[in-house]
Amino acid sequence: MRRPCLRAATATLATTCGDCLARPSACRANIPHNRSRRALRLDHPIPTLTSAARAATTLTSIHAFSFPTSISFGPGARRSIAPYLREQRVARPLVVTDRGLAALPVFAGFLRELGELQAGVFSGIEGNPTRSQAMEGASAFRTHRADAVIGVGGGAALDVAKAVALMAVHEGDILEYAWDHPAVRPITAPLPCLVAVPTTSGTGSEVGRSAVISDDVTHVKKIIFSPMLLAKAVFADPELTIDLPPAVTAATGMDALTHNVESYLSPAYHPICDGIALEGARIAARALPAAVRNGHDLAARSDMMMASMMGAIAFQKDLGAVHSCAHALSTVAGLHHGLANGIMIDHVMRFNLDAAAAKLAELARIVNAPGGAQGSDPARAQAFIDWLVALKRDIGVPGRLAQAGGAHCVSRADVPRLVEIATADICHRTNPRPCTADDFRRLFEAAL
Repeated sequence: MRRPCLRAATATLATTCGDCLARPSACRANIPHNRSRRALRLDHPIPTLTSAARAATTLTSIHAFSFPTSISFGPGARRSIAPYLREQRVARPLVVTDRGLAALPVFAGFLRELGELQAGVFSGIEGNPTRSQAMEGASAFRTHRADAVIGVGGGAALDVAKAVALMAVHEGDILEYAWDHPAVRPITAPLPCLVAVPTTSGTGSEVGRSAVISDDVTHVKKIIFSPMLLAKAVFADPELTIDLPPAVTAATGMDALTHNVESYLSPAYHPICDGIALEGARIAARALPAAVRNGHDLAARSDMMMASMMGAIAFQKDLGAVHSCAHALSTVAGLHHGLANGIMIDHVMRFNLDAAAAKLAELARIVNAPGGAQGSDPARAQAFIDWLVALKRDIGVPGRLAQAGGAHCVSRADVPRLVEIATADICHRTNPRPCTADDFRRLFEAAL
């Protein structure tokens, strides 16, 4: 079978990431945190299943979790949205989505399933979620006299939906709520009911407490973080992902895998997140190639949607230098965030090898990498890196930045600006090996 290629699809992919700074250590405002990080409650613990039993359960059941918010997970979960909103006494929700999804039959079907609810639609999202999109969405909320927000789509749509819910009841500009704004505004008013409906399996923004919004002029990403941005309910329906093209499936899947890998490698202390990250990596390693090969494999799609949520929950612990590189690449070259992660992950793991050999060796065992079950830690760590290279080749993710295509082909001339942005990015502060500007320069040059 011919492997899918990401190059042709690069220009059409959204360039966003719903992560980073979703952690108490990063917040300077908007923080009704519990710094003890109390244990998350799982209403229905998941037993260990054989592959056959897992597939059967995934395909026939909807599961309910309260972890870290109310989640309805499984094929057909979207049909529970309208009853849920009626229970919340919602009558006029605003559906926030992107232009591409709004034009598809699946979205028309989604609106029909809302039944008697008087839903409005804001579909002005394209590419990175931006300040203008968030402010226009908030205006649409007020014009519709909405009483709830339903975010439907990938990370861009879900991040804008959070921003719309915030700005619907707050004054000023959305970027004034970014954690690093010099006069950051506090989030003081209760937000309208926010429901998240993911249609990709990558960012995990549906279970995140942050929204990443880009400045329209500078394209620099700003992070608004608060537990108040967490969706009140998530309806994770893998049926909504079955028509994703292989290239998008591969790029978003690498985003999910990277979240799990970098969270586990972070030296921060959070054994709860470590356990989630390892199982998320195990699930993604098994399911991603299958989902790329056959988009209608509902078991693989279900697994990838779960791995995506697990990665987003795990990176409460922190991320690493892969994400700092990816954020720079999205800003400078408009590269899809998941694709940028996918290109950079093995390069950064080589950089990390000496500092994180034992954890990389454990990841080799978890993903069932050839040679990952025995031998020295450095040898098994190298087996994990070799597995990443083979995975990328199998699912069509380029090994080099020059192979990514898109509107802006990354070149050596871009390296100084990439290094500047990556060095300023907070994610690498919890990389297992400290990363200097010279280190970033070598990483980007090695990946060209």
